[in-house]
Amino acid sequence: MSYAMAAALQAAVFERLAGDAPLQALVSGAVFDVAPPGPLPPLYVVLGPEEAIDRSDGSAHGALHRFTVSVFARASGFASAKEAAAAACDCLLGAGLTLARGRLVALDFERASARRDGSGDTRRIDLRFAARLDES
Repeated sequence: MSYAMAAALQAAVFERLAGDAPLQALVSGAVFDVAPPGPLPPLYVVLGPEEAIDRSDGSAHGALHRFTVSVFARASGFASAKEAAAAACDCLLGAGLTLARGRLVALDFERASARRDGSGDTRRIDLRFAARLDES
C-alpha cells in the first residue's frame, strides 16, 4: 500500500471544487480545505475526513481512499445545502481528476447524510466518495 497519493488526491479534489463555475455560483467562492477562523459565509463547502485502505495488486501499488466533502448552510431549510451538495457531486463525478502523483482508476459516490449541525441553525450535508488510486 501507498499513502503517497493522498496529497495529490486532496489537491485535485480541492482544485476541481474550487474551479467549478456552477458550484462557485452557489457558494460565492466559499470552498475550503479547512474552514477558516472567524465568521463563516452562509453557505460553504469544506473537505472532510479521509481514510485509505490498501488495494495493491500484482501490477501496481494502490489504495482506496474514502473521503468526505461537507456542505454547511445557515438557512431555515435544507434546500440551499442540497443544491450545493448536488453541484459538488456533479462536479466531482462529471470528469476524471488528474493527480500530480498516481492515477485515478475510479471515483464513486457512496452515500450522503443530511442533518442539523450544532444548535440547529446550521444544516450540514456530508458527501462520501470512494477514489481508487494506483501508482503506475
